Formats: sequence, C-alpha cells, structure tokens
Amino acid sequence: MIRQIKKTGLVLLFLVTLTARAQSNGFELVKSMELMDMIYQNLEMYFVDEIKPGKMSKDAIDAMLRGLDPYTVYYHESNMEDYKLMTTGEYGGIGALIRKMGEYTYIAEPYEGNPAQKAGLLAGDKILSIDGKDMRNKPSDEVSSSLKGPKGSSIEIKVLRNEKETLTIPVARDEIKLPDVPYSGMLDSRVGYIKLNSFTQTASADVRKALLELKEKGAQEMVLDLRGNGGGLLIEAVRIVNLFVKKGQLVVTTKARVKEENRVYKTMDEPVDLEIPLVVLIDDGSASASEIVAGSLQDLDRAVIVGNTSFGKGLVQRTYDLKYGSKLKITIAKYYTPSGRCVQKLEYYEKPEDERPKEIPDSLIKIFKTQNGRDVIDGRGIEPDIKVDEREFSRLTVMLFAKNLVFNYATDYYFKHPTLPAPAGQFTLSDADYAEFKAMALRDTFNYTTASEEMLLKMKKTAEDEGYYTDMKAEYDILLSKVTPSKERDLEKFKPEIKEVLENEIVSRYYYQKGRAEDAFRNDEYIFKSKEVLGNLKSYNTILKK
Repeated sequence: MIRQIKKTGLVLLFLVTLTARAQSNGFELVKSMELMDMIYQNLEMYFVDEIKPGKMSKDAIDAMLRGLDPYTVYYHESNMEDYKLMTTGEYGGIGALIRKMGEYTYIAEPYEGNPAQKAGLLAGDKILSIDGKDMRNKPSDEVSSSLKGPKGSSIEIKVLRNEKETLTIPVARDEIKLPDVPYSGMLDSRVGYIKLNSFTQTASADVRKALLELKEKGAQEMVLDLRGNGGGLLIEAVRIVNLFVKKGQLVVTTKARVKEENRVYKTMDEPVDLEIPLVVLIDDGSASASEIVAGSLQDLDRAVIVGNTSFGKGLVQRTYDLKYGSKLKITIAKYYTPSGRCVQKLEYYEKPEDERPKEIPDSLIKIFKTQNGRDVIDGRGIEPDIKVDEREFSRLTVMLFAKNLVFNYATDYYFKHPTLPAPAGQFTLSDADYAEFKAMALRDTFNYTTASEEMLLKMKKTAEDEGYYTDMKAEYDILLSKVTPSKERDLEKFKPEIKEVLENEIVSRYYYQKGRAEDAFRNDEYIFKSKEVLGNLKSYNTILKK
C-alpha cells in the first residue's frame, strides 16, 4: 500500500511541479508538494475504509488538469489503448461499431474486411455473452473492453440474430486500423472526392495515395472533406497541405511560453498537383489539424473553403512520457496560419475561476490578408468562403433514430431481402416498405414535442401571468392543435427525410461504410455546392482573386 502511495505521489508531484513552475514561486512549489504528500499519508492511516490510491490519484490529476483546458490530459497506464487509438488509429479488437439498446449491446456496423465481418457478425446482432460472460445490463464501454484484446487472441461471442436464432461465433482479434481515409471516389466524370476522418501517422500517405488514384481515374477537380474531423498530428496536416503547394512554403507557426517550442513548419517535399482546382469542406466539427489544412490553403488562396465555420481550436499539444507507463498531453503553444492569424475561439486562461470559457470578444478580432489580398479574421475558427446552411431534421426524424426504430427496421429489411434491388446511391425505399415502417412506428409508444408547441406553452404561462389568457384561449387552442405532434400526420409530413435516413441505414447493411457514403451524396448540400463551384472555373478564380 505504501509503495502504491509513493508511486501515486510521484505522478502528482510531477504535475504539481509543472503547475508551480509556471507560477515561478519556489515556496508555493514546496508547499504544494508537502501538502499533497501529507494528505495521502493521513488518508492512508486514518480514513474509515481502505483507500484506493490509484483511483484517487487519477481523479485528483484529472480534476487539476480540468482547470487548465480540455486538451491537457493524463493517460494512466490502463488507458494506453485510448492513447494508441488517438495517435495511430489502431487498436486490438474485432472491428465493429456497437450500440446500447435497452438491456443489451448490439453490433451496429461491422467494418468491412475486418474480423467481425469475416466471422459473420451482422448489424443488428444482440450480444448475449462474450467468452461465457453475460453482457445483459453491462454498459457499452464494458462490452467494448471485452471485445478488445491482443492481435491473434480469440473470443466467442454469443448473439441473438433477428430475435430468432442464437449463435455462438468465434472471432480472432486483429490489429484494427481505423482508416484516416474511409472513402475516396469520383463524384462524377471530373470531380474526385476524398473523405479524411483523422490525422494519425498515416493520414498524409493515405490522402496522397487517394489523390494519385483519383487523378489516374480522370479527376480534374478535387474535394477534400474535413467535416467532423477533430484533428490529430500537426505534422500530418503540414504534409497534406504540401500535396497542393510548393516545397518550402510556410504552413504553420507555433508560439509558446517556452522559447524552444516556437517553431516554423514549412513544406519539405515536391507537391503532387499545384494547379488542380480544390474545394475543402468544413463544419463546426472540423478542428485543430483540420483547421491548419483549411486555414493554410485559404491563406495561400489554394482552395475554396465551403461549409460552416470550424470549431476554433488554435492550440498545440505535445505528449510527454511519465513513469509507470503513463503519459501527459500538455497544451504547449498556439498555432498561426501563413497570414499570421490564430483561430482559437475560446479563452481558457483569462476566465474567472469556476466560469465557463468565453469567446474572444469582437473588439479583439483582427483582420488578416491572404496571399491574394482577401480578408480573413482570427479568433473565430476558419470561416468558409462559401457558406452552406446547416440542415436540420424534424424532431420526429431525430426521435425515430434515437429510439432505434430506423436501426431496427433496417435490420428487419435485411433479413427479408437477401440482396438490395439497386446499388448504393440508387436504392429507393418503396411506398409499400415505407408504409410498413410507418405501421411499426405507430405501434411504438414514444412521445415527442415540437419546438412550436413548447413555445406556445411558454406563451400560455406568460399570458396567464399577465391576465390575457382568457381573452385569447380560443385562438390559442386552435394554434396549439396545429403544432401538437401527431405521429401519423408527421410520418407523412416528413416522409422524404425519414425515407432518406432509412435508405442510408439499409444501404449500410449491404455495402458497409463505402455504401453509406455513396448513398449520402444524393442529399448532401455540401457536395452540391462543391460541384457547382468547381463547375465554373471563372467563379472559382474570382473567389480566390486569381
């Protein structure tokens, strides 16, 4: 026990040292170290129950780091699999998404070509047990941990399929690599498309390979999709920018409190293509390395940015090895794109204690110039050159998805139809099939409200408080009747978007992730806008002031 406490104390003292050094106060450093050590000793000797120093230290460290920013993180030795997944996109397991539904966890989507799919596991399989261990009422993270393990090890997964057949399926685990580029292909005879999901150690190589393959297929314009990409390794962002800009070009600069971390990153290789018209797609989920790519290409007037304002993370992290197999990821610097702007949106370091970080005020926002003289700003993420209105689904559609009705119907459809009557991107759910789904949805007991109904109910309360409700009751009741949800009515009203969601889920049962992506293109406003921009070279050049 004492050895464990000393081990725990060393990690904490290291972190306290970092904090205290930042204050440049020797007395505070010694005081903090002594107090932490004394607290642990007293707890070990006098607390009513036996303490768990390992868990206590992890909780204490996490709480301390939360006071800095969300990106400074301690990785305990038991969390190394998470760290490995973050940096390499790899983990040992079966290769499948899972979803908790009621008492059990289900296979939601096997990755094509990975152990789960090869062994015959299907989306919709209910996981009853893993290696004989009952999975009923187990949280999904516990089920996930049970599925993971070293490459070459085997597990037996007992599943209930289609609520009819119980199967025990042996699966040999493998090293699962989540692809940085889950999909690339031609949108039409001229436009190539690359979806980049993350910036692990293979990201630039994967993008380069996809780019070259698409050019061989005749791509004369290119779309790089960074939507939902939360970032990763900075150097991979630099290498991806390098595919489209000349060697020796400044891409990003980092500025830190420690002078040694002030660095300049330039492209180091010959580009793949300096001329191909390029559109980069971003949204509010595009962050960090995604913003370096989008921001640099925008500053250099090398690409038209389409979509919505990005997340706004202009901070750089570095990971340091600690003792006992643990690691510490620390925010060490801010990064700046070629024009000199930092896209960081929230200020974590000047906020009052116990308050949420606030956006940098408009009065401090500065204007910078791109290479061709276009205005761009800092402190707000990357603002697109062409904005796409965010699409919002109806509350009914969201509820149908959240309550797993879409998922369950797709599972039922798969077992009734051994093959899909059309390739991905062309499949359309028939009216008879939709009527079947509608009947299933009407049998379900879920309830939902509309935003209009909620606003009317608030208005009623205000009107009652002010004494107006009696005079307006008749008109109010008429309005309320029009916005109060009716599942049967709304299943018809929102039929087009509900069918769209159903079709995408059904297609994934037959064509996996690739098919899901190709199906989504049919209704993707970002893609429509990209093709429109790339289809008019004069307009494209005008945007970039060429």
